[in-house]
Amino acid sequence: KIVPSHLKALLQTPQPEPMLPRQRLVLGGEICPWSLMEQIQHLAPNCHSFNHYGPTETTVGALTYTFSTLAQQTAATVPIGQALANSQIYLLDADLQPVPIGIPGEVYIGGDGVTRGYLKRPGLTAARFMPDPFSHQPGGRMYRTGDLARRHPDGNVEFLRRVDLQVKLHGFRIELGEIEAQLAQHPNVEAVSAIVRTDDPDNPVLVAYVVPKTENTLDSGEFRLFLRQRLPHYMIPSLFVTLSALPLTPNGKVDRQALPAPERIRPDLAKEYVAPRTPTEEAIAAIWTDVLGLETVGVNDNFFDLGGHSLLATQVLSRLRDVFQVELPLRQLFEAHTVAEIADVVETALLAEIEAMTDEEAQALMHE
Repeated sequence: KIVPSHLKALLQTPQPEPMLPRQRLVLGGEICPWSLMEQIQHLAPNCHSFNHYGPTETTVGALTYTFSTLAQQTAATVPIGQALANSQIYLLDADLQPVPIGIPGEVYIGGDGVTRGYLKRPGLTAARFMPDPFSHQPGGRMYRTGDLARRHPDGNVEFLRRVDLQVKLHGFRIELGEIEAQLAQHPNVEAVSAIVRTDDPDNPVLVAYVVPKTENTLDSGEFRLFLRQRLPHYMIPSLFVTLSALPLTPNGKVDRQALPAPERIRPDLAKEYVAPRTPTEEAIAAIWTDVLGLETVGVNDNFFDLGGHSLLATQVLSRLRDVFQVELPLRQLFEAHTVAEIADVVETALLAEIEAMTDEEAQALMHE
């Protein structure tokens, strides 16, 4: 079982077939695109693939969809399927009435998998867990997911979006409101809005838009350090964009659809830009600019301060393998954060390989 975005990163290796299981594959945790399912079918035609849905509050599993090459792609993304045994799925309107087929409704889950609630959070438990009016079991309860979906004529359910500010990114639940609340406590922040941008569907990115209290230039590195003391790593925005004001709707709310796409330039960092100085650094910087979608990368820039994350790190390692013919573990990029540090690691690995060669192999390499 794996999150779709994680699997997409793994399948970008030169030989993706060994990354897939021979018999069963379960995807879940975020929206699954049809293109990924088709790629899996092409690489592992005998592997049975399933799209799985269910929050932790319902013991994870609640619906599943079995992928078939004959499936009609009536939904924009792979459906989350139909209810598993002992689970009931309701799509309800604001009055808790079932919506017709094809009409969006909020997903409520009943059945044996519904948990008792949140530990020592009675208010939140009461808001999310409620009596199940459709259950024939005395005391039956259902969980309000906050997800919007619709049911197709074939019975399969299609996930549409959240009804609140919670999002899923790389398999993690992220509360955009929590990011905004924490960043608003920074002494030089007047207003803030956070969203997940999908300008590149294969690389969604968490972006924070900040309106400063003064005209001073805001340092994205300072924001990251500020948030690292308050939020888990997966809730730290990859990019920070400074605006003079947040766009508003006619009724005064933040118009998230009108927030501008970030410029793909090197962000303001604590360290000044230093150009690559060696062929190795030039090659690595070129890989970083391509993977991160930036115009320039300095040799002392931190990969993660530039907007990198673990999934992009796998792409970097794959490119390094193709260019330098060296195998580096994923942890290497977490230990060596800059182009200069990675260049030292690559050159050390190349030197070790040369020293292990016979005289004939070394001469042949030098000739190449």
